[in-house]
Amino acid sequence: MKLEWAWLGRQEPVLEPENEIVLEVAAPCRVLLLHGLTGTPTEFGYIAHFMHRRGPASVECRRLVNHGQPISILARTHWEEIVESARGHFRRARDAARRDGVPLVVGGLSLGAILSLELAAEYPDDVAGVMALSPTLFYDGWNVPWTQGLIGLADWLPVKGFAYLREQPPYGLKDEILRKKVAAIYAKSKLGEDGHAAELGYSHFPLRLFCEMRHLIRHVIRALPRVKAPLLVLQAENDDATSPRNAHFILEHVASRQKELVLLKNSYHVITADLERAEVAAAMTRFSLALAKGPAA
Repeated sequence: MKLEWAWLGRQEPVLEPENEIVLEVAAPCRVLLLHGLTGTPTEFGYIAHFMHRRGPASVECRRLVNHGQPISILARTHWEEIVESARGHFRRARDAARRDGVPLVVGGLSLGAILSLELAAEYPDDVAGVMALSPTLFYDGWNVPWTQGLIGLADWLPVKGFAYLREQPPYGLKDEILRKKVAAIYAKSKLGEDGHAAELGYSHFPLRLFCEMRHLIRHVIRALPRVKAPLLVLQAENDDATSPRNAHFILEHVASRQKELVLLKNSYHVITADLERAEVAAAMTRFSLALAKGPAA
């Protein structure tokens, strides 16, 4: 990632983009999906519609706090605000699942994956299953620069409020056609101009937000032994951002009796949109419906 510096001041909040995904149907289960850091519900567009049609399942993907806002507002978000945002979405989905008398399965991509694990640890009686996609505990993928290891130092320095990391190819995508589309949009973007953030996410990562993620990740690692729900982990073998070490670490530290790992051979980090998205969607649908049916007699 390329480091850029800017003092963006106090940008004004904007209206929340209307791109949350809510797909209701008479179904045997409800699924709550959480997007990644600096991402958007659009990351789950294909997956959500696949599960809704093929399950069927009621599926919702909500926006995490301050995502879609100007980047300086996003940058000032505390990790506990992000967790509380996920809790709020969870409580509403739980209420809907209780109303319909169906189990609730939670899942997410990258940051959304570890938030899902946190929810499973906090609400063991309400989470029927967890789906962790490209979980991010360690930024150790093949495209992560060595300077990532210095973020711990930056957490103590005021410069973190002025530093932003520009997203670089392959943008978590092995799909060359989709990667070129993202590259064309990001190439025109300037720091502080976030018109595409609602649909594609941000072209920059605030360093301050990366520092916050360190605290969130430590919090979730401590919570892993309290995760008891059935668990499905999906990750690319060649994930450019987070290696399969993340998946194996989670599987080794949760208390879930039912655990499954799917390693993908033709994807990078954003497996919800990459070349094997159909396989990802099918695995998630199968997992969710099996939980809805309950244990075999």
